[in-house]
Amino acid sequence: MKRPRREDLYKLGALALVAAIVLAAVGFWFFTRPTQLRVAVAPRDSVEEKLISAFSSALKESDINIGLRTQFYGDLKETATALQTGKTQLAIVRPDVELPSNGLTLAILREEALVFAAPAASKIADIADLSGRKLGLVDAREADRALIERVLARYELAEDDIEYVELTAQEMPAAVSSGKVDAIAFVAAAVSSEAGTLMRAFSKAAGNDIAVLPVEEAEALSLRYPAFTKVTIPAGAFGGRPKQPAEELTTIGVSYRLMAASTLDRGPASVLTENLFRMRSRLSQATATVNLMKAPEIDSATSAALPNHPGAVDYFNREQLTFMDRYGDWLWIGLFAGGGITSVFASIRQFFSRKKRIAVDGVLDGLGQLLTRARKATSQDELEKLSLEVDTLVRQSIRFTRRGLTNDRTLSVLILAIDSTRAAVADRRRLLEARSRHTMPGPGGDLPDISGGAAI
Repeated sequence: MKRPRREDLYKLGALALVAAIVLAAVGFWFFTRPTQLRVAVAPRDSVEEKLISAFSSALKESDINIGLRTQFYGDLKETATALQTGKTQLAIVRPDVELPSNGLTLAILREEALVFAAPAASKIADIADLSGRKLGLVDAREADRALIERVLARYELAEDDIEYVELTAQEMPAAVSSGKVDAIAFVAAAVSSEAGTLMRAFSKAAGNDIAVLPVEEAEALSLRYPAFTKVTIPAGAFGGRPKQPAEELTTIGVSYRLMAASTLDRGPASVLTENLFRMRSRLSQATATVNLMKAPEIDSATSAALPNHPGAVDYFNREQLTFMDRYGDWLWIGLFAGGGITSVFASIRQFFSRKKRIAVDGVLDGLGQLLTRARKATSQDELEKLSLEVDTLVRQSIRFTRRGLTNDRTLSVLILAIDSTRAAVADRRRLLEARSRHTMPGPGGDLPDISGGAAI
């Protein structure tokens, strides 16, 4: 089997070092880089857009290791689709408009209640009494009308049973006072200033004597249609004199949610949720609707009809993952990888050490053999050949020294062996020359054995 060349091993070691540096750099970048998340918002200039913009700015100013990049869409159906198709990691979603199958709730930004109200003179005391009446839909969006029709269908009121009149908030008082409508319906946050202003204008147009109609089927509707929620309107939520409503009542509502894709890691989701609620007072300077934000129901997080993101649940349950919980596996992998790289370098070093010993031992063994042969040489020609062989081993020793294959102790041994071999050759040459001048045959006519010393 062909041994690898030293140059190849140098290249292998260099590649391993470069790989280790690259892995370290990638690991540092991965653990320290800010997490940038895209969030789908619709429409422009909405309260949600103001909230997300303010939140994004607050994250930057607070040097939080997470950032938001807003992407605007035409309506809430498009934001849900963007989350569903992976164009964004976050989206403002109204579940009754479009619910992405991969969407998990981080926070309920606000809930809006469906409010039915009628002048007391109209004798409308229940939603079922709206049959054959004219119902004014105030600032109703397409999704709001779909919600109203679904609630009325629960009371067995078809579209033909009611005459719908679409109105703006400015047109509503005149329509009520002139009898153009018998009742109104709108969707708004129950305790918002918009709802209070609208109800006070309605009450004034109706002679300050109105009735707010409860949706008694709210709980059944929310169970059947999880995109809807049961909303409680507290007594006096709309203000006025007398206060409206006079007592607490229930109705059906819809929610605006900040949802994250199920693929979003629970670590960034937890950090995002934590800072959203922690910065509530700061965000309220941009939009007061942030005060309507609340946590989703987490008691039944695993069985909720609209599931919550595990990262949000971690925050609400105060079970946020530590650094080791999040990245412990990666750190262990890094340690194992580092151990592997260290083993590679150790193997290369061991290989070179072994090669160094083999090379030097070969020279020393050769010098030892030449020393023995020099002591027993019988001719000048043989000694000349031995001298040439010594020169060859000397050149090898010089080459090994230049390449760093010898240390001080080994070099001393090599010098001693070379000097001893050269001295043995010189001694043997002098003895052979002396014998040629003065023939002194030994017993039996043989030359005396003048070899001396032992092989090294």
